[in-house]
Amino acid sequence: MDGQDWNQVVLTKKRPTGGMNGVPKSADAARRMGMSVQTVKKQGAGYNAQRMGKLENETEELSHAKVGGEVKKAIMQGRLAKKMTQAQVAQMINEKPQIIQEYESGKAIPNQQILAKLERILGVKLRGLK
Repeated sequence: MDGQDWNQVVLTKKRPTGGMNGVPKSADAARRMGMSVQTVKKQGAGYNAQRMGKLENETEELSHAKVGGEVKKAIMQGRLAKKMTQAQVAQMINEKPQIIQEYESGKAIPNQQILAKLERILGVKLRGLK
């Protein structure tokens, strides 16, 4: 115990100092200290109404690109030429049968990896078609 240094340690709460030179960072802190506060609005009340009007008047239809007619026809013809069902094609490319059905009906969002697998299995060119 001779080599140990036992000094008393006192822990206190740190008081918020605010901003520079004792000026509080927020308007609420300044009000609590009894200071006068002026605030300025950045956007008028009409700003939000203006934005909402733009959204309501939007006429552009936004949607994902779908598989084109040439691609779905090529998939179907390639599958029928090989005398395979949709389920068999799906099993060969390790996808669900629903994926093949969506590609053949034109509802699928084109995925280059799936198209590459289909090209390899069916022996038809799919990428680059519309």
